[in-house]
Amino acid sequence: MPVARVNFGRLPYLGVFALATDKVAIVPSRFGAKERVVLEALGVPIIKSSISKSSLIGIFATGNSNGLVVSELLEPEEEKMLKENGLKIVRIPGKFTALGNMVLANDNGALVSVDFPREMLPTLKDALGVQMEYATIAGLKNVGAAAVATNKGVLVHPDIRDDEINLVKSVLRVPVDVGTACSGIKYIGTCVVANSYGAITGENTTGPELGRIESALGFI
Repeated sequence: MPVARVNFGRLPYLGVFALATDKVAIVPSRFGAKERVVLEALGVPIIKSSISKSSLIGIFATGNSNGLVVSELLEPEEEKMLKENGLKIVRIPGKFTALGNMVLANDNGALVSVDFPREMLPTLKDALGVQMEYATIAGLKNVGAAAVATNKGVLVHPDIRDDEINLVKSVLRVPVDVGTACSGIKYIGTCVVANSYGAITGENTTGPELGRIESALGFI
């Protein structure tokens, strides 16, 4: 099951609520019975958690196989639980808390919003352990919301420019394709959660969109 369609409650915007790496998937504690679908699609252990007592995990955190980067809003008990599950946790202090929107990463590299403070870039690089470059996608600063990346491929906002595509390819070192999800949503990162083994997307994602997700992320 490389790509599965599932909602969180009635909401299809899975990238807002969850994240995945090639080692683990993190979903809200209230994800419920559909956990099995997520496990079969992503093929990695699932951790049920929250960040700042919120289910917006995909907004407040980002990461790759090397580590998880979170807002300083992370509660001590949440950090303790994540560390007990073997995750390296790095907090980013400051006013920018929507790290899932600001960073697009895989195990090869990371693209960072131009709004991300330069003084915190060494901390981010230490957490993720990869090459980093400031970037936009389709002229948007929220690179993490505008795309989804794995170690096999990247699916990006359809209005991305050629120079931006070249930078994505250069830094993340995987093929890049354009598309939408959840019946025409261009902000792919808010709709799709993926790793090298599979992906989950909202139930209203169309057949042609599913085909593009599978192709771009290397599942066919």
